[in-house]
Amino acid sequence: MKNVVTLRFVVLLALSLSMFSCKKSSSSKNSSRATGWKINAKEGGFQYNTDFKEQQTAPGLVFIEGGTFTMGKVQDDVMHDWNNSPNQQHVQSFYMDETEVTNMMYLEYLDWIKKVYPPKDPRFKAIYDGAVPDTLVWRNRLGYSEMMVENYLRHPGYAEYPVVGVSWIQATEFANWRTDRVNELYLEEAGYLAKDARIGDVTAESNFNTDTYINSPRLTYGGNDSIIKPERGRRRPTTTATGDTINVFASRETGIISPKYRLPSEAEWEYAALGLSELRSYNVYRGRKKYPWDGQYTRSGKRKIRGDQLANFKQGKGDYGGIAGWSDDGADITAEVKSYDPNDYGLYDMAGNVAEWVADVYRPIVDDEFNDFNYYRGNVYTKNAINDDGTVKLVTVDSIVYDTLSNGKVVARNLPGEILQVGVNEDETYLRTNFDTSDNRNFRDGDKKSSRYFESFNDDEETTDKSFTKKMYNSPQHNIESDSTGKLLRDYDKSNTRTSLVSDEVRVYKGGSWKDREYWLDPAQRRFFPQDMATDYIGFRCAMSRVGSKTQGGNKRKN
Repeated sequence: MKNVVTLRFVVLLALSLSMFSCKKSSSSKNSSRATGWKINAKEGGFQYNTDFKEQQTAPGLVFIEGGTFTMGKVQDDVMHDWNNSPNQQHVQSFYMDETEVTNMMYLEYLDWIKKVYPPKDPRFKAIYDGAVPDTLVWRNRLGYSEMMVENYLRHPGYAEYPVVGVSWIQATEFANWRTDRVNELYLEEAGYLAKDARIGDVTAESNFNTDTYINSPRLTYGGNDSIIKPERGRRRPTTTATGDTINVFASRETGIISPKYRLPSEAEWEYAALGLSELRSYNVYRGRKKYPWDGQYTRSGKRKIRGDQLANFKQGKGDYGGIAGWSDDGADITAEVKSYDPNDYGLYDMAGNVAEWVADVYRPIVDDEFNDFNYYRGNVYTKNAINDDGTVKLVTVDSIVYDTLSNGKVVARNLPGEILQVGVNEDETYLRTNFDTSDNRNFRDGDKKSSRYFESFNDDEETTDKSFTKKMYNSPQHNIESDSTGKLLRDYDKSNTRTSLVSDEVRVYKGGSWKDREYWLDPAQRRFFPQDMATDYIGFRCAMSRVGSKTQGGNKRKN
């Protein structure tokens, strides 16, 4: 009997201590260590998501834990390109699409644009036309490809095939659109937006943009209170004793709003393509990996599928898939995504199928002497345009800015509902040591500022002899203008003094494609193409930055 009483006492004591500990933990979590004030109090004050665990994996993405790796060629450079010298880099953890963006995914984007910005309306025709992929990329002077021209993008038979004919600019705009649609859904599910408003209430004058919602939520959906402050929503804003309402809109502090979809940087893409295998032996760095899979060959060595190709690529002259049957790789052009096994990160087709756009501006060198952390060339810093009354300046249906590209195609630079962006100026750069200009694409790349010709006191000097230049990258300058009737006047650069195709408007693409030989399957290989042009062998996939911890599910044990 005495033992039973003692046992009950111990249990009660343990429960009491547990309750006290939980209460203390909960209390400390919801009170400030800086001031001792309550956080998330119903009376008002500082509001913050103290229950946030970790970033939610957004639709279509897989997690890539960051780390160090050797970026660049680690095999023999048989092409003598000298543009991918090995260098040690570190990338932060991020997310990446498990597959290339497919035709069906891109058609959803086109469908949304057509509904919100009807191309029948003369004000919006260029928006839709500028987003449609160039299906004529399939044509060949001495080949019959009209079936792909007419069917590849839209026919259900190609729904899960990677989209092609998309320029770097179009891929970037798709990523921006995807960001807004995902965050629109997240906010609806959390009760901050009216249910199904994203389907039935969206127009050119009334739509959702993530940056606009963060900076000025009352301006989203054209300021429609019934959408941005739903009365019948599952969520109720808190009313303080003084009658003020708090938690009306979601902010970054809520943790609900996702970071942006974007194109991966070259370093991220190459790191993700290599996968984990053979990069390390226990905790010793190894490197030297030729493909996204293990081994030095493109055919499988596994018993059941021995001899089968591990990727979709051109196997030889006139051989785009092998002999029909046993040695066929299953495709003669692109293949349906997930046709081959994924790499160690769960990413499909990081070699073959289609090559992929990455975010970087191309230069023959990767300047690891200046930076070896999250390397990226292409930063053009902007800020929100501000009205005279201090509010952000939104793009309207009457202020859409269009760009005419070098190939004559017209694209919308911004869409209604977005915040107008302008370059940073001296207010942001004065006495800074980390950046001093808005446009940093050609920083330390061998241009005039990097040469012995540069004079800091005469930075804007121009030579009178137009046939001579002190720039390292002297690319053609094609000119496109419109006359008074709107007809395009194309002025093709016929100069014989041009020395390079490299400029600030060419972007890197990575990975081999269905049209490439085995050599280009190496993730270290890099090529470039004008950002406003498209091909039948370049597609893309999106990435997203990771916020918070480097690893998923908390820190790993060290042993």
